[in-house]
Amino acid sequence: MLSIAGSDPSGGAGIQADLKTASALGVYGAAALTALTVQNTRGVTGIHAVPPSFVADQVRAVLADLEVGAIKIGMLGTPDVVVTVAEVLATTEVPVVLDPVMVATSGDRLVSDETVDAIRTTLLPKVAVVTPNVPEAAVLSRTEAATDAAGLETAAVALRETGAAAVLVKGGHLGGPTSVDVLADADGLRVYTAPRVDTPNTHGTGCSLSSAIASGLALGLPLRQAVEEAKEYLTEALRSGATFSVGQGHGPIDHLWRERR
Repeated sequence: MLSIAGSDPSGGAGIQADLKTASALGVYGAAALTALTVQNTRGVTGIHAVPPSFVADQVRAVLADLEVGAIKIGMLGTPDVVVTVAEVLATTEVPVVLDPVMVATSGDRLVSDETVDAIRTTLLPKVAVVTPNVPEAAVLSRTEAATDAAGLETAAVALRETGAAAVLVKGGHLGGPTSVDVLADADGLRVYTAPRVDTPNTHGTGCSLSSAIASGLALGLPLRQAVEEAKEYLTEALRSGATFSVGQGHGPIDHLWRERR
């Protein structure tokens, strides 16, 4: 599994979370850095974008040498990087999972409007599945943010109509006793539910879920099963990490919970 994403120096999100997730699920993880962030469990205070040509060189180097079963895309930083990554992906048939990182768990906005537009127009049509949270789905589909499970379904269908082959809208922002995610694909709608975990440690949940889906695809699972198993993995990682004391803000999940059992 190749992750194309930004770096989190505190280790809970971004490339670091992607590689931990892949390893936990028995998949070899490779990485191409798109941005360096000044970040910890309390928030993001700085972003330094990697030049687009250098991002492309990293991706091409991995694809030319490793047998890549799936690609996960996270934070892309700038419109130029988005366009460059889309151009590189046009040369491969590897399934792509896009986590359209736009807002951090802390609430920090991570990309510009121009970057959002580039993602919508050049990248969405090239991916196997896109995995936005509620506010990201609203931004990408240009609709009102969902407030309930029915709204998640509406957002998933609306976003799929923009060109993505499949859309998984994550309902973590809705609250309530049950965590609901909705997948819209060529076969219709599929709703995934799990008991909501009461935990302050949610740093990197979106990164980890999307990389878990990509890991499942790399192992040959069909999309719906890959999503189901990824959600199960994340739920247990949240539960196991609920008692972690890492940092002074939103701490990380327990990526390696299987190793502790």
